Amino acid sequence: MADKVTGARTEVGLTVEVSPEKLWEIITDVSRIGEFSPECKGGAWLDHDSPGPRAGARFSGRNEFEGGFVGEVTCVVTESEPGRVFTWVVLDGEEDPARPGSTWRYELSATEFGGTMVRQTFVHGPGDTGLRVMVADLTPTAAEAGIQERLAQIREHMTETITAMSERG
Repeated sequence: MADKVTGARTEVGLTVEVSPEKLWEIITDVSRIGEFSPECKGGAWLDHDSPGPRAGARFSGRNEFEGGFVGEVTCVVTESEPGRVFTWVVLDGEEDPARPGSTWRYELSATEFGGTMVRQTFVHGPGDTGLRVMVADLTPTAAEAGIQERLAQIREHMTETITAMSERG
């Protein structure tokens, strides 16, 4: 059966009243994510001698899901342009950045009135994840419904997180 999950993606675009430089500082301070996200409750740089945000830097993330499931992940920064782009991959048990469970990306651009246009994208990778396990034995129709439900939840959480970062950051 064909892969039902790889390539599933979603994105949000919001204009916020925070400069790209300030928003960049908030986004890349992974230790603060729990202040803003309804799902990701904590993060920490793992490379203590040379912490991020820089390409190749690693950080941990702790997610809490409905039903009480808690997941711990390791992430690797793949792109880091101060004030512009921050991208990372979430590793699965194989820990191969070329085959991540997912890729997350923030793109920031200044607006003419001092704010920022934020575009955040999520792309499901070929690696193992809870979503892949969840839909593995479902019919194609049920699997697609489950994937779309999760993508809608991710969009909602991305919107809530960006909004909180811009208001409370």
